[in-house]
Order: sequence, then C-alpha cells, then structure tokens
Amino acid sequence: MTNSPLNRLIKCKEAAAYLGICERKLWELSKSGRIQTVRIDRSVRFDIADLDAFIRRAKGVVK
Repeated sequence: MTNSPLNRLIKCKEAAAYLGICERKLWELSKSGRIQTVRIDRSVRFDIADLDAFIRRAKGVVK
C-alpha cells in the first residue's frame, strides 16, 4: 500500500491494517466520528490523509 493518488481511498480491511487495529475497532472509531469515511453509493472508503490525521491527533501532534 502506497500513498499515491491512485489509491488514496482504501477499503476497511486495508485501513484497519494501516492503523494496526481490527476492523471492528475501525468501525467504532468511524461511527463515533473520530475517523471520517467517504461514502460512494453503498461503498465505504477511508482517505489515507484522514487516517494520518487521526494518528497525529492520537499522538497529540495537531497539524
């Protein structure tokens, strides 16, 4: 998984792996609004930039 414009939006399984958490925890974080989702019709995707922002917030580094 690279951070290129072609695969900026990734599926739940990939996003969970990117964060090192299980898919269930990822859904909990998205449902609570801590991680944003991108909905395209019935598909749910995660923007890598949003995942990186979540990591920065979790570390206490706000950009």
